[in-house]
Amino acid sequence: MTAGRCQLAKTWALHLLRPIPGGNGTLSTLPRWRIQTRLTMHIRKDRIADMTSRKARELGGARTASLRFKLTFLGLLLITCLSKLQSQTVAMTVDDLPYAPGGSKPPGPEDAKTAELINKKLLHAFSHTHIPVTGFVIEQDVERIGTSTGRKILKKWTGPGFDLGNHTYSHADSDTFSGDHFEQEIVRGESTIGPLLQSVSRKPQYFRFPYNHTGDTKEKHDSIAAFLAARGYRLAPCTIDNSDYEFDPAYVLAMKRHDKETAAKLRADYLSYTAAEIDWYSKLDRQVFGYEVPHVMLLHDNQLNADTVSDIIALFEQRGYRFVTLTQALQDPAYATRETYITKFGPMWGYRWAKELNVKVNGSDEPDPPAWINQYVKEAHAGAN
Repeated sequence: MTAGRCQLAKTWALHLLRPIPGGNGTLSTLPRWRIQTRLTMHIRKDRIADMTSRKARELGGARTASLRFKLTFLGLLLITCLSKLQSQTVAMTVDDLPYAPGGSKPPGPEDAKTAELINKKLLHAFSHTHIPVTGFVIEQDVERIGTSTGRKILKKWTGPGFDLGNHTYSHADSDTFSGDHFEQEIVRGESTIGPLLQSVSRKPQYFRFPYNHTGDTKEKHDSIAAFLAARGYRLAPCTIDNSDYEFDPAYVLAMKRHDKETAAKLRADYLSYTAAEIDWYSKLDRQVFGYEVPHVMLLHDNQLNADTVSDIIALFEQRGYRFVTLTQALQDPAYATRETYITKFGPMWGYRWAKELNVKVNGSDEPDPPAWINQYVKEAHAGAN
């Protein structure tokens, strides 16, 4: 159904069901002759324009007989239109499982309880709202927290609606390693997720490059892509990034300092920025493809997201998005676009698609995170020294 027909149906329904001037009734409460008068204005105006109200009332019985059919048809029409208008979808993904502590410090055994609490919050928010999500694991961080604790956390990510993907062994940057070395990172990245997924009759099927660095030379890019395909992986792209990794260090610091005012401001600014990025990347996709591609949202397994995930979900719901699995999102034809863009950077896929399809886009108007969050961290570190 075209957008024009949807709008026509909506306009007709609103016009037909509006109260008649001077009265308080709607269609369901009007006398039959007034229902008929209104119908004749919209359905058969050309044939009965000159009819008197008496004749219109006489035809009321016949007209009313078809009224149920017409309203039923209109209802189905509007339902179809509503499904079209609410067709935006998003797949949620979370990187850096089992825990991203913020800043440059890697997780350790001292972070085990915090990691368990953060994952409990994330999984509760997603499961409570029946939202499927894929988490991408750094194997080395499983070992750093403690293999037993790490496996316990990740086991909960294998339940219904959840899935685990490979994020390399050490969060390796493909820009700084040879193709052969990076392939070993992929293999070692399966050490925990492989057996866990096998225990629920699954296997790792998605791989996400750290930093979204997919290969800074054609040779490396193509060799890694071929290796992933041979191993049964599909690349996990992402179309919306909210720079949570910039906000989180400041948030962790504010919480540690019991700076409630700054922590609240960080949460508020983070959500405002996330909303702006959702809207901006949606516009980018429409510019590239002419429609809004099913999104893949990138979050990280950190304290800030654990404390705001319900609000992030609400941002999508307020915009009419439905939540789908990563597999469902990637069924859209946009994701079949050839992935041959070579860069040492890690842009979102909207930018990559624009390059592949020779669509000129202006990235300079993409919103930036507020400058004060990094300044807050710098000033705190300066004061500590």
